[in-house]
Amino acid sequence: MFTGIVEEIGTLKEIIPSSQSIKLTVQCQKVIQDVKVGDSIAVNGICLTVTKFTSNSFTADVMPETMRKTNLGSLRVGEKVNLERALRLGDRLGGHIVTGHIDGTGKVFDRLEEDNAIWLEITASSDILKYIVQKGSVALDGTSLTIADIGDKSFKVSLIPLTAEMTNLKNKKYGDVINIECDIMGKYVEKLLNKDAYKNDTTKKMDLNFLKEYGFA
Repeated sequence: MFTGIVEEIGTLKEIIPSSQSIKLTVQCQKVIQDVKVGDSIAVNGICLTVTKFTSNSFTADVMPETMRKTNLGSLRVGEKVNLERALRLGDRLGGHIVTGHIDGTGKVFDRLEEDNAIWLEITASSDILKYIVQKGSVALDGTSLTIADIGDKSFKVSLIPLTAEMTNLKNKKYGDVINIECDIMGKYVEKLLNKDAYKNDTTKKMDLNFLKEYGFA
C-alpha cells in the first residue's frame, strides 16, 4: 500500500528484456536506505518487489500482465521514474490510498502553464473515466493528484510547484503514456452495488433502497 507521495525520482539504469517480461534496475538513493529483498517499491505507481539491491540501485522483475497494463514497456534506459516505498503503519497518509495496481494507461493530450501551476489533460478509456470523479483522487505515474475537471474522453489535473519538482510529471508532453490508478474506494462501491448484500439472501441488493433502509442515504 502507498500514499501517492513520491519520495524520489530515480533513473532507469538497466532493462533486461525477455519474451514478454523484463527485469529492470533503478538507480536511486533515498528509497533503498532501509530496503530488504522482498520489499515493495512503487515505480511510476507500479508495485514492484525488490529482488536485489546495491548501495545505489535496486532490481525488480516485471510480469507480462504488468507490461500489458502499464507504461513500463515504452520506457528506455536513462528515463526518470517516480519512486515510493510502501506505507508503514503509523505514517501520515498525505495523499490517498494507492495500491500500486495500475488500472490502465492514458496519454497526455495537453500541457498548459498557468502562473505557478502546470495543467495536464489526460485522455483515457471509458473503463477508467467511469471512476474519475470531480475533486476526487487519482494516481498518475504514482503521484496522488486531485481531479480538477472532467470531459467526455479526458480529465485534467493541476500540479503545484512542489509536485512538479518532486516528480517526473513536469517533463510530460503531448502523447506521453502515463500510468493511471483510480481511487480504490469507487471500485469497491461499484462491486457492492452489483452484488447481493448477503451471500445467502438473493432478495436484498446493495442499491439505493437498501442504503435508505439502513440509514445511509
